[in-house]
Amino acid sequence: MAEPKKIDFNERGGRGSNSRRSKGVDDVAESLLESKGADEFAEKVVFINRTAKVVKGGRRFHFSALVVVGDKKGKVGVGFGKAGEVSDAIRKGSELAKRNMVTVALREGTIPHEVFARFGGAEVLLKPASLGTGVIAGKTPRAVLELAGVRDVLSKSLGSSNPVNVVKATVDALKSLRLREEIYQVRGKEIKKPETTQSNQEKTEEVKQ
Repeated sequence: MAEPKKIDFNERGGRGSNSRRSKGVDDVAESLLESKGADEFAEKVVFINRTAKVVKGGRRFHFSALVVVGDKKGKVGVGFGKAGEVSDAIRKGSELAKRNMVTVALREGTIPHEVFARFGGAEVLLKPASLGTGVIAGKTPRAVLELAGVRDVLSKSLGSSNPVNVVKATVDALKSLRLREEIYQVRGKEIKKPETTQSNQEKTEEVKQ
C-alpha cells in the first residue's frame, strides 16, 4: 500500500495562493519593530502604509513608515519616511526622528501636570499617575510615552485615530510640559520652602517641662 502524500505548505501553489506574494509589510515591520543601536536610542515603528500606483507595466508600490526614537531618559523624536522599500522607509523615518528630538520635562517617572494637545483632528489628554500605575495608553501614544521615559501616566486619545496625527499630538503635549522650577524662574519668583515644624517628640518634651 502506497504511503499518503505529504503536503508541503511552503510549496508554491497555483492561482490564488499566498505563496506567490513577497514578504508582507507586517512581517518586515515586525522584524524591524524595535531596535537599539550604538547611539543608545531605541526605535519603534508605529505605522507602515503601502500605496500603489498603476503604470503601464503593472502596479508600482511605495511605502511610508512612522518611526519614534527616544533614549527613555527625557528625549524623544518622530519621523515619517517614504521610500520604495520598507527598510528604506524605516531608515529615513529613523534619521528624521533623530534630527527632530525634543526634551521632555519629567518628574519621578511621570509628567508634572495635566496637559491637553490637539493636532489636526486628533486630541490627546495626559494626566500624571502615582508610582506603579504604568503607562495607561493606546498603542500609538504608548510608543511615544515609553520612549520618552514616562513610566506612570494616564492618557486618553480623543477625536481622530490617524496614527500620524495622534503621535504628533502626543509629542506636542509632552513639549508643553513645564516643571514648577521653570515656571517660577520665568516669573522671576523663588520657590518658598515649607517651614520646618517641631517633631512630636520635641513637643512632648516641652509639655513635660
